[in-house]
Amino acid sequence: MQTDRVARLRMQMEKMSVDAFLVTDPVNIAYLSGFTGDAGVVLVTENEQFLITDSRFKEAVGRFKTWQCVITREYLRSVCEIAAKDQLLALAFEDSLSYRDYDFLDETALCDIVPLNGVLEKMRSVKEPEEIALLRKSCKLAEDGYRMLLQEISAGQTEIEVANHLDQIMKKLGATASSFPTIVASGTRTILPHGSASTKVLQQGELVTLDFGYFYKGYTSDVTRTFSLGRQPESIKALYQVVAHAQQQTIAAVRPGITGAELDQIGRSLITQAGYGAYFNHGMGHGIGQSIHELPNIGKNFANQLEPGQVITIEPGIYLPPEAGIRIEDDILVTADGFEELTNFAKEYIEVMR
Repeated sequence: MQTDRVARLRMQMEKMSVDAFLVTDPVNIAYLSGFTGDAGVVLVTENEQFLITDSRFKEAVGRFKTWQCVITREYLRSVCEIAAKDQLLALAFEDSLSYRDYDFLDETALCDIVPLNGVLEKMRSVKEPEEIALLRKSCKLAEDGYRMLLQEISAGQTEIEVANHLDQIMKKLGATASSFPTIVASGTRTILPHGSASTKVLQQGELVTLDFGYFYKGYTSDVTRTFSLGRQPESIKALYQVVAHAQQQTIAAVRPGITGAELDQIGRSLITQAGYGAYFNHGMGHGIGQSIHELPNIGKNFANQLEPGQVITIEPGIYLPPEAGIRIEDDILVTADGFEELTNFAKEYIEVMR
């Protein structure tokens, strides 16, 4: 896979009239080379690709047979030396490069230093079959973990205890790490779209929102479910159905060519028509993959057209003070003729009676 990715990057470099590309973002380095060490850079030229890291990873980089591996602690000086040797004219860099490092390159490299943002992020947004298979597995782990947690959650536990227990469950199932701090928000805290788990104790009669994502072999899911501990009035059940309907209709519209703004408008208009537009205060979704937030963006300001192979979230929510926050989020694969739901489990309104 990595060889094809380098070839595709070179095609983009040619279009942009640059003869080298410096990669400094760790996720992009892993995507392009397979190297997951925590230090180093990648340099791709017209004919060679260099993996530059320090001696801690000397053994690890030995398996990268198609890469020129350079062992040094002066990564950028090595880049400048290669640029001089190869008589490079234009060296592109991505926006993860710090100003200090940019300043060093600008002073030292004997070539033009050119910003070129979003190239690898755009490539990453369209998943290859092997990547989709890993995302399927990651999503299946999320389903299994959530179902197991529902069997054990109860009033009297703290939000942090719930988050920690989910972490144990997911890692036993085969996940490696969470892709963001798990959100567990109960009662009045459900009106916080990103209410990190706290020491608050879950109580009977409260709504609980759980938003979590876990990596499996480098690819993450992202799922949100809202349920009730005990009974809720009919008004809350009706509110849940507004969110569920908005999500269903938005998912049903997913297809190649539709824009992020159009998808956002579909779900947002339904919530607005129900009288809750002012209480939906974030975008409709985003891409996922090797990072929890990737391209494409699904929101009212994004005219990007969806492409087959992209995996997105659809996550409408209503956050109605004082204590009625509801969000439902699922992971959706854009296919050649529509969509496939990678997560579609336990989405009905649930009351946990314990």
